Amino acid sequence: MKNLNVFTPMDRNKFMTESGLTIVYTGKGKGKTTAALGIALRACGYQKKICMIQFIKGSWHYGEMISSKRLEPDFEMIAVGKGFVGIIDDKNPREDHEKIAGEAIKISKLKIQSGKYDIIILDEVNYAINLGLVKLEDVLDLIKSKPPNLDLILTGNYAKKEIIELADLVTEMKEVKHPFKIGKMAKKGIYF
Repeated sequence: MKNLNVFTPMDRNKFMTESGLTIVYTGKGKGKTTAALGIALRACGYQKKICMIQFIKGSWHYGEMISSKRLEPDFEMIAVGKGFVGIIDDKNPREDHEKIAGEAIKISKLKIQSGKYDIIILDEVNYAINLGLVKLEDVLDLIKSKPPNLDLILTGNYAKKEIIELADLVTEMKEVKHPFKIGKMAKKGIYF
């Protein structure tokens, strides 16, 4: 009997595709951006070109801002946001968040249409939609207009059903246990 978990090179080719995918990482559990970064790291190993556009995290300092530079020129990260909206230390007017999120949509459209990338990650875009910083229709247009061979990854909680329906792969991160609930603060390299 053939072991189905072991593929020969010929078998493996049956499972490979050049068609671009739309991938969504959503849910209340940790790991959405981390999963997208994992794909970026893997793709860099094959000399793929990746662009990550961050919709919300822009004003905070976090590890991928440093590590992404180590993957250049294959990986480009553009932090556009002004930080998390309405929480912790946010002192920015809502209009500023809306304006910069609109800029992130414009940048995303240019990058998607450029033909220079194999993968584009729209980090926290689902959350930006949920907060009303960007329009669902604008993001749906980005998905529908992507080149056929481009992989497009959308992260963030609260993915809308319309996005889920267009996606090829959707993973919902579910929180089972979290150290914040017992008062442990965020750890460098794990959370940011």
